[in-house]
Amino acid sequence: MAETDNQANTESTEQVDATTPRFIIQRVYVKDSSFEAPSAPEVFRDAYKPQIQFNMNTKTNNFDGSLYEVVLTMTVEAKGEDDKIYFIVEVQQAGVFEIVGVEGEDLTRALYITCPSILFPYGRESMDNLVNKGSFPSLMLSPVNFEAAFQQAMEQQNAQGEGAEQTNA
Repeated sequence: MAETDNQANTESTEQVDATTPRFIIQRVYVKDSSFEAPSAPEVFRDAYKPQIQFNMNTKTNNFDGSLYEVVLTMTVEAKGEDDKIYFIVEVQQAGVFEIVGVEGEDLTRALYITCPSILFPYGRESMDNLVNKGSFPSLMLSPVNFEAAFQQAMEQQNAQGEGAEQTNA
């Protein structure tokens, strides 16, 4: 009788595990990084008044059923007033996430909002370390609202889709 109860408990646990949504961080890592200071050492003579250009991109890859790699690419270019490049730094901060029982729009939101939100602080720290090692002051990137960025990207995509439909009509 006890064996039957154990089997029933095991089976019900497996059913719950198979149907219960799960989001697990498997690993966070730097996939690639680069730092260039093409105008060094001349730029160290000038007053440091950078104009910062920040770009960010997210890529996802489903590589093993419920495992997804998400890569957040962040690039900063700092220029002086005379367009002299102080530095260019790029970091591809990545993570492997196990996502089970989540589909459709919820999966898309997890991959493009939740995962980048987790990766961003790690990437920001990596960028800051590279900039400091290049002998420049800390970068101190502001936090990013990935939900707002996702909404904006979806609105742009919808607008482009509507424009293409009007062109084809």
